[in-house]
Amino acid sequence: MTADIKNLVSAYLYPWWLVLLEGLAALILGILFFTNTAMTTTVVWVFLGAWWLIGGIFALVSIFVGDNDLEWYWKLLKGIVGILAGLVVLRHPLITPIVGNITLAVLLGIFGVIYGGIAVWQAFKGAGWGVAVLGVLSIILGIVLILNPLPASLALPFVAGIFLVIGGILAMWNSWQIRDIQKAMEE
Repeated sequence: MTADIKNLVSAYLYPWWLVLLEGLAALILGILFFTNTAMTTTVVWVFLGAWWLIGGIFALVSIFVGDNDLEWYWKLLKGIVGILAGLVVLRHPLITPIVGNITLAVLLGIFGVIYGGIAVWQAFKGAGWGVAVLGVLSIILGIVLILNPLPASLALPFVAGIFLVIGGILAMWNSWQIRDIQKAMEE
């Protein structure tokens, strides 16, 4: 390999062991969603609440420090919303997973209806009947999620678990491929 290609490739690759750790963490979290669903869901929501709280504090501090990539009022709004959301989640850690999952299910349903409507509109503009079928299915699934948010919210941790297990396995497999590429570049 030429030096330019080595530099280009290495600039876009994470260290293989970091990808392996990310995959392992995703796999463990996915397995926990299956084996201890309620506790894992609660812990994930608490971590999310802490993330929002800390992010909100940093957003408020960034009004007075740093560059002006955002106007101050957007940072203020982001800070207030982050702090309030974080405090609500941390103050009610046992209720948040239920309310949060139901809210997430309804939002996913709304997204499904909007996405499906856009797909059906695109089908009428010439995108094809396949796009129309997927759009109609998306609308139906979105309506089901909106009308049945509690069962959907109970399924969300299992769906997340499936994605995490598959994603974790793929990331770990990918890490070995990255390791082989990095070893070949060193030679």
